[in-house]
Amino acid sequence: MTALLTGRLTALVLALLLGSVGELALAQVPQAVPQAVPQAAPQGAPPARPAQSAPASEGQSSRSDRATSAHRLPADAASEHALELPGRTLRFKAIAGALPINDGEGNLQAEIAYTAYLSGTDAAAARPLTFVFNGGPGASSAYLQLGAMGPWRLPLDNIAPATPPELIPNPDTWLDFSDLVFVDPVGTGYSHFVATGEQVRKQFWSVDGDASSLAVFIRKWIEKYGRQVSPKFIVGESYGGFRAPKIATALQSEQGVGVSGLVLISPVLDFAWRGQKAHSPLLWVSRLPSMASATRDTKQPFDREVLREVERYASGDYLLDLMRGERDTAAVERISARVAALTGLDAQLVRELAGRVDLQTFQRELNRRQGLVTSIYDATITGIDPYPNSRNSRFSDPFLSAMTAPLTGAATDLYRNKLGWKVDMPYHLLASNINGQWDWGRGRSGPDVVDDLRKLLSGDRNMRILVAHGASDLVTPYFENQLIINQLPSYGSVDRLKLLVYGGGHMFYSRDLSRGAFRADVQRLFAARREE
Repeated sequence: MTALLTGRLTALVLALLLGSVGELALAQVPQAVPQAVPQAAPQGAPPARPAQSAPASEGQSSRSDRATSAHRLPADAASEHALELPGRTLRFKAIAGALPINDGEGNLQAEIAYTAYLSGTDAAAARPLTFVFNGGPGASSAYLQLGAMGPWRLPLDNIAPATPPELIPNPDTWLDFSDLVFVDPVGTGYSHFVATGEQVRKQFWSVDGDASSLAVFIRKWIEKYGRQVSPKFIVGESYGGFRAPKIATALQSEQGVGVSGLVLISPVLDFAWRGQKAHSPLLWVSRLPSMASATRDTKQPFDREVLREVERYASGDYLLDLMRGERDTAAVERISARVAALTGLDAQLVRELAGRVDLQTFQRELNRRQGLVTSIYDATITGIDPYPNSRNSRFSDPFLSAMTAPLTGAATDLYRNKLGWKVDMPYHLLASNINGQWDWGRGRSGPDVVDDLRKLLSGDRNMRILVAHGASDLVTPYFENQLIINQLPSYGSVDRLKLLVYGGGHMFYSRDLSRGAFRADVQRLFAARREE
């Protein structure tokens, strides 16, 4: 999910998130901070840096608690469960609740809601503990909880707005090898502000304030449940993958909590990269493998090795011809023919674009003859074009928009009926107002977490980081981050920071094979970290 600086940037990001397809649903997708379209240049004056919220002790919020008790979330609800899964019975405790976040004077600022799943199979002190975040900014953690990692799952394949929100036991849950805490940042899920004012907003809805406040939450949760000794991991998807290294840094530097490893799902590592203009060759290089994968995967099973050949072309002959420029007609002819063959687009159309296919064109033209548009989140998924005969079209994303209603219904049913946590307020799966008010605090240059990754890997010889992507994701193309990671040192072993690609899109875990393979890879990472 993702990025905006000021009022002007709201429209900018919406266009970027959806690939400029108009009515796009706001998503949990990180995009270039200051752009109107993917090629736009950074704009806007630097906003004020966010104030850091200072945590208070558990008992310090009594003054504001009394003043705002009518707006508080209900007491935590704990429940015991047993699920029959293939080859095993999974027994666990679930806790749905919230923690207060106070300012330095003990005044209650916000309540951050969470869902925790704790297994009794190992001693708590020896069992890994994983904190999970989605993106946006403005997305709740329901995507990962109910789509991939939790004990219950909502099937996302072939999902439609009226799909019944019926949860099923999840054989691919990570609860077998780690306790799980799904966290909803303020303004998402049931998490909400208690205090009001611009300064309070900046303490939570800003790059640094977000990381600091969530680090405070994690520290308080660990202390409340006595999990100081547990190995701790952070998982984040989309913008959550961007915030995860910053949370880890804030935990270690501000809260005295060490982190064993990170799992970054479809993340943005460098927002400045996304601000490149159309004349930047790397912009087109980073997208081509995902476009090629989307076209191939609609006809044949996903094959990682086939993609490597596309990557070699993209970073080799394609890049060289792009650098020769549009004035070199021979270079344009060469790349146009090859790009048309890889993407399945009309050869004449690709020639008119000089071999440089933008996201909007790809979404609209790939299946236009069938009256279909393509999802930017998974380019193998299509929807009906509401304006098939118009020169331009406006459409909601066929994948993201389709899952919003059923996923929201599944989340509220989980809390109320399975976990017994009954909240009398709306559940915010995706909160567009957060995107519109996010403070990036970096002026004209987009923020990045590449330096954070360098410091985490160099500061702890045992730190391991897994970056996971779906091959047909056009929101955060995997090859963009592969090119970035290739520029980092090995820090003793290339296995300490590696990128893996799975069949599927931004939420590749919607595919059964990819979800299972991803779980196995993460379990190996956790096991390797525990053995060190």
